[in-house]
Amino acid sequence: MLLQEAIDEFLLYLEIEKNYSKNTVAGYSFDLKTFEDFLVKHHRSLELNDIHKTLVRRFIQEQITKENMKPRTIHRKISCLKSFTKYCTRENLLMNDFMVGIETPKIDNKLPVYMSLQELQKLFRYLENDTGRFAIRNHLMFKLLATTGMRRSELVDITWGQLDLFNNTIRIHGKGKKERLLPLHPMIVPLIVDYKNSLPEYLLHPSQPVFINKNGDQLNPRGLHKIFKETLEKAGLPPKRFSLHHLRHTFATLLIQENKENVDLRIVQELLGHESLVTTQVYTHVDFEQKKKAIDSFNIFEAPS
Repeated sequence: MLLQEAIDEFLLYLEIEKNYSKNTVAGYSFDLKTFEDFLVKHHRSLELNDIHKTLVRRFIQEQITKENMKPRTIHRKISCLKSFTKYCTRENLLMNDFMVGIETPKIDNKLPVYMSLQELQKLFRYLENDTGRFAIRNHLMFKLLATTGMRRSELVDITWGQLDLFNNTIRIHGKGKKERLLPLHPMIVPLIVDYKNSLPEYLLHPSQPVFINKNGDQLNPRGLHKIFKETLEKAGLPPKRFSLHHLRHTFATLLIQENKENVDLRIVQELLGHESLVTTQVYTHVDFEQKKKAIDSFNIFEAPS
């Protein structure tokens, strides 16, 4: 079987049987296409059973040396290939799993980048005073991200039918199409009403996307990313420092930092849609000040005489 045929079957399996979102499937498709392009570029066989681990190692080496891929990206590509060959082996499409013995690079466990409360408030002040053509939309989008912690793919996929302004909730379709119900912050509701009033009625049908571009089509993640970078610059914040995902980090970090009495990790886990609490535990770094106070009050030394 040709590699492309196996890839097509694998992607169909992810979409239909695993119920992965279209964005997740697109990510797998991109990584597998990168590997196929490597084989074509080096005039290698595209027969699935002709591929061996030496080729995979050369692919990884090229991605690191020529494409300057970061360890986290390489880790993702290797994980994608491992999932692919595991599926192919299970379905008897592949005789020998060529990913056996291929190790993923070590990833530094860096603390998440996030905005300080002052930086977030600076962004908010700009959004509140912006008078541009898409000011109402952008104001809502970025405050909604900052007060829910949803992913950018989740934001652009929201339809009017997912918003419940009677109960002030929003239903999110997350990874694996798993649903979670999020409460809307009180300051978000009037922004939704203002934005809704700015749109023609035919765009307000429950099946219509909430956030649209200048052509009236659904905004895509790439377009949202571009708008966010432009907004950061206009707000006087460094666009190279922050990304949309950092806004998600900001939500989780400040939620714990500013509201310790009412928030525990399990609440944050459910709000973010994390499968494992371990993923959420990275945000406990925000308690540095609390840790410092604990150390300072650790009275094990005798007072000087």
